[in-house]
Amino acid sequence: MEAIQVGLLGLGTVGSGVVKIIENHQDKLMHQVGCPVKVKKILVQDLNKKRDVDVDPAQLTTNADDILQDPDIDVVIEVMGGIEETRNYLLKALSEKKHVVTANKDLMAVYGSELLTAASANGCDLFYEASVAGGIPILRSLVDGLASDRITKMMGIVNGTTNYILTKMSKHGRAYEEVLKEAQELGYAEADPASDVEGLDAARKMAILATLGFSMKIDLDDVKVEGITRITEEDIQYGKQLGYTMKLIGIAHREGEKVEVSVQPTLLSDSHPLASVNDEYNAVYVYGEAVGETMFYGPGAGSLPTATAVVSDLVGVMKNMRLGVNGANAVTPQYQKKLKGPDEIYSKFFLRLHVKDEVGVFANITSIFSEHSVSFEKILQMPLKENGLAEIVLVTHQASLQDYEDILVKLRDLNAVHEIKSSYRVEGSARI
Repeated sequence: MEAIQVGLLGLGTVGSGVVKIIENHQDKLMHQVGCPVKVKKILVQDLNKKRDVDVDPAQLTTNADDILQDPDIDVVIEVMGGIEETRNYLLKALSEKKHVVTANKDLMAVYGSELLTAASANGCDLFYEASVAGGIPILRSLVDGLASDRITKMMGIVNGTTNYILTKMSKHGRAYEEVLKEAQELGYAEADPASDVEGLDAARKMAILATLGFSMKIDLDDVKVEGITRITEEDIQYGKQLGYTMKLIGIAHREGEKVEVSVQPTLLSDSHPLASVNDEYNAVYVYGEAVGETMFYGPGAGSLPTATAVVSDLVGVMKNMRLGVNGANAVTPQYQKKLKGPDEIYSKFFLRLHVKDEVGVFANITSIFSEHSVSFEKILQMPLKENGLAEIVLVTHQASLQDYEDILVKLRDLNAVHEIKSSYRVEGSARI
């Protein structure tokens, strides 16, 4: 039986995991696809660097063409990261009729449509399960397991770094900067954590999920994004007091023909399953018209969890090779993109205000909400020690984003309002 030859672009954390799994699971792979799998060449930047996995120096190269133009290599696995250069490598691989497996959500969020079109045109597979939520098989579940259903909502924690930070802030009352530093020391956060903490990493994943789940081409620019950098210990504690847990939540929601996709700090009811997803773990909640509610939970990053998803995609490619159906799985989006306007997006909202501690102030505030027919589910009010101010914490009932944004504008113009301290989306009903 002739071995299937693999070329690997990158030998970092995930690449090392891929090599280990292919080496250690040969019997499983043989059983699945009926032939051996061999990593023939690996693209690296430094041939002499010490690595987490033992490889034959003859396997290593610094020239991508040693992989992309080798006629014996059947599948290219990309785990090097980056966007522009990587896009060119993968387009070249596809033009050489090589199948591609990638873990690169940045690339797929920006150039996924182009790469999938190129794969289809060349009769090649392009799989990217590992690009979202690491070891959780969420994309395969949407494409295969829930293929017959109509997905209406996907809601999840899809960034382990921010979830780790918020867990530590919530459970131990620690400050954001302190926990971020710890996350960097532990390797959960990059030296430049902006992509994680500003919500961009999660937004890219939600664009991919929404495109697949709704069969509609959702671009990164369509995702409303807010990160966690402005969350304070006070916000978290008030949320707890009211029965909520703070999480960075990605939401993709379809009603009729229109969708909304966002990533933002959200106060979740303590009873919601996502509220108990802690540390670096990821989870995605999927609502289908037929299946109802399902949740996918597991490690969202790490060498072996992510590598498991990569090698599972490799198995999918190899099975297609045996059946002669490569390139037949690509399904172009079925629906034209239609995004909801602010007047069509509904949620509850948490609002924390500092106001003048005077008679009639609260009445003025409530009248602004009443003008927009927005009522309150919960109210906390307490005096502050400084400057004759009071703090008001509100949770509204369901309201349109448009009405809520109009209310915020009017509150900022109200003389009695000293400062709007914070505002967050709320999901679910708390116990209090």
